[in-house]
Amino acid sequence: MATTGSGGSSRAAPLTEADLIFSPQANHNFSRILGDLKKSNLSITNRLRSIKEDARFVSEAAEALGRPLMANERCGSWYISPGDKAGSAYFKSTDGHMGQWSFSTRRLNLHLVSVIGRNDGCIIVDSTRRGKRMPDALSKTIPTWCCVLNRALFPEADGDKHDLFTPPHVVSESEHAQMQARIPYFVEALESLSVDVTSLRKQLKKPLRPFWLTRESQIENMAEIFEDYHPVICLTSSRRVQGGEMSEGGYIQGAGDDTENWALGLTPVVFWQNEKLLLSTPEADLQELVKSLVASHAATAGGPTPKQLADHLYVGALAAEPPNPTTTCTITIVPQTTEPSDWVKGPACMEVGLGKQTKIASRNLRTTLPQICDFAVQYLHSSSSTPSSTGADILIRCETGKDVSVGIALALLCRVLDDEGRLNPKGAEEAVNKSIIKVKLGRVMTQFPEATPSRATLQSVNSFLMRWN
Repeated sequence: MATTGSGGSSRAAPLTEADLIFSPQANHNFSRILGDLKKSNLSITNRLRSIKEDARFVSEAAEALGRPLMANERCGSWYISPGDKAGSAYFKSTDGHMGQWSFSTRRLNLHLVSVIGRNDGCIIVDSTRRGKRMPDALSKTIPTWCCVLNRALFPEADGDKHDLFTPPHVVSESEHAQMQARIPYFVEALESLSVDVTSLRKQLKKPLRPFWLTRESQIENMAEIFEDYHPVICLTSSRRVQGGEMSEGGYIQGAGDDTENWALGLTPVVFWQNEKLLLSTPEADLQELVKSLVASHAATAGGPTPKQLADHLYVGALAAEPPNPTTTCTITIVPQTTEPSDWVKGPACMEVGLGKQTKIASRNLRTTLPQICDFAVQYLHSSSSTPSSTGADILIRCETGKDVSVGIALALLCRVLDDEGRLNPKGAEEAVNKSIIKVKLGRVMTQFPEATPSRATLQSVNSFLMRWN
């Protein structure tokens, strides 16, 4: 609206909020701009730079504390240079979620005991998403594990050796009390697996105790409290971000997590082998470079080595080579669907086509196991009246070498093989119950901690064994 002054000239009225008009299209563009900004801050470049920054802190902590670095998988390996990595741990954050506290009888992590005993402790590296101080795996799952092992391995210990220790700034007194109330049941669960407690106890000089290390910790002050315990140092590699990434100059907390959404097949090994090249490449060229590096690594990596679960029983990925081609029966689960009549390729070769490794393929396993077990038994019988004397082996392969193949191995160990992987003449006569399956699975997972048999795979094995009874 115009107004006229005393001189007769027109003058524009001041604008108010009511005069500002934003079209729906403008609002849409504004949302898109915010989305683009967020996406750019979560770029591969920013993730790799954030990982590099976190890895520097991990390296400094390892040097100061003088303990070996163990990556808590899946994301822990991103923060440790392969040359500095002593091994892996497998503690799930879901076992530490509120109200779901658990001690996993599948993921026993007993391979850590020897590492801890030899080195007077270890450092377990993990990270977590934006806003959290540390992952539940470090604040609750590992403390529960330490407490359960202390009670099982050091039953005579006094003082606070049987206590549950949790970080007070992360775990409330109420949650701590609820967790501690479950410890006796977890100890019973461990003891039900018939674990060789005596052997484990010999590897340790004193009980275990978790300690927590973050970017805010004073590392130099921690060495004084390790005298009465083997320290299990739970290191959170990433610094805590409470705002958005845009306020952090592109730094991403827990950048190594959710790799299926951003990594394009890049693995920690490939990243660290090509660290300088990747960090110096512009974002626009990074996707093509990553794809090229991943393909090159796959072409030169060679066939994976099968994992030995018992003296004469192995599992591996599809490309795994038999330990001794002349005396090995190979049972391969291929990712195509094939007719049962085509499965047997020879007296020592079977290819079972269950389709792509999914829940459906794992469920189909239960109807396939009878034929697989019969084939293995027939091979062992035909190879010799005493298979162990000739070194007759069985290699079971699947896409990952860690899922369906492990389930089949478990079924064989429960039904037809003894603990050394030799033909058990009483196997077909002995009943199998859930306790026996759990004990056998515990031994498999102790021998092969990297194994990841899915719930569907294990359900198929249980169904087969229970129905066979």
